[in-house]
Amino acid sequence: MPDYLMDHGSPANREVMLDPTVHYLCQRCTACCKWPGDVRLEPDELTPIARFLGLSVQDFIQCYARLRSNRQGLSLMEKDNHACIMLERDSCRIHPVKPAQCRGFPNKWNFPGWRQVCAAVAIPACEE
Repeated sequence: MPDYLMDHGSPANREVMLDPTVHYLCQRCTACCKWPGDVRLEPDELTPIARFLGLSVQDFIQCYARLRSNRQGLSLMEKDNHACIMLERDSCRIHPVKPAQCRGFPNKWNFPGWRQVCAAVAIPACEE
């Protein structure tokens, strides 16, 4: 497939190209939850996550959010080991309402070396 028909895994991961003919099925291995970096929280995601946790939006932000590295919005906090603060053992505490960034891995974004640590299964992408 020509490079111009493919997309990069993310701005920071230019060496990996995403193949639009392949879709990866998440196996919930939590590899992406343990990778350091921002987990973007979009403004429209705050209320559903807070509600799911039984918190006000303000309390959710105070307990679980921080300013993104680029200072352009909020991100979920990380634990000392760089894992997402919402990762409990091998499960996401907010899985039903997890941020779009989380739902998009690895099909919409990924990180260098993701194929070595992620258990997602490649299948042919559905044609629209």
